[in-house]
Amino acid sequence: MTFIVLVPARLASTRLPNKPLADIAGLPMIVRVAQRAAQSSARAVVVAADHANIVAACSAHGIRAVLTRSDHATGSDRLAEACTLLGLDGNDAVINVQGDEPLIDPALIDACAALLEARSDCVMSTAAHAIGSPAEFDNPNVVKVVCDAAGRALYFSRAPIPWWRDGRMSGTTQLPSPAPLRHIGLYGYRAGFLRRFPLLEAAPLERIESLEQLRVLWHGERIAVHVAAHAPGPGVDTPEDLARVRAIFAAT
Repeated sequence: MTFIVLVPARLASTRLPNKPLADIAGLPMIVRVAQRAAQSSARAVVVAADHANIVAACSAHGIRAVLTRSDHATGSDRLAEACTLLGLDGNDAVINVQGDEPLIDPALIDACAALLEARSDCVMSTAAHAIGSPAEFDNPNVVKVVCDAAGRALYFSRAPIPWWRDGRMSGTTQLPSPAPLRHIGLYGYRAGFLRRFPLLEAAPLERIESLEQLRVLWHGERIAVHVAAHAPGPGVDTPEDLARVRAIFAAT
């Protein structure tokens, strides 16, 4: 299918100021993300920025960017405006690649786009991979997802789901089988739904879990989940994450 990658980028960050412009092996992180996304089958990669400095950094390296409002509450709101600025048709497929994923796998982007095309019963697609350690399973910063028999998301949570009642009661530190799934923050939408999404009432579960994708399920829509064979490269949320990613680039 033909699709476009949109990369939301916000200059302000409490844990890592000016994160999109952080240097990674001589290039701003947002440029690294866009270059990586361009290795997918996307017909275009566009950064949706909230600040002129991000647009300038992208332009300096041949990356297309649009300037959106700075007061958007979420990345989805920013992407909805970008869809309008770019004049996308309601049926155009959009893949949302987070602006702090400089090691995103281009094949995973393609898989998310292909799943969106194949699943007309779903308004969105996303990705997950098997969790490999009990510590990761119990970590509230690791978002988990459980799926139905057709590979559609039933629920997303920061809690360890599914809860292994008998295993936990016996005191085991092992993981349940089959392995629980870690959600990967990569999303596919059709532009029409992406523009409609910010207009939907926020869900109580969304507020409790601080997970925006729960709004989709709460309103009765469906999300198809691609289960990847392995975990993606690390993203960048903190200075420690940035140091880790810089070391990976330095070693290649």
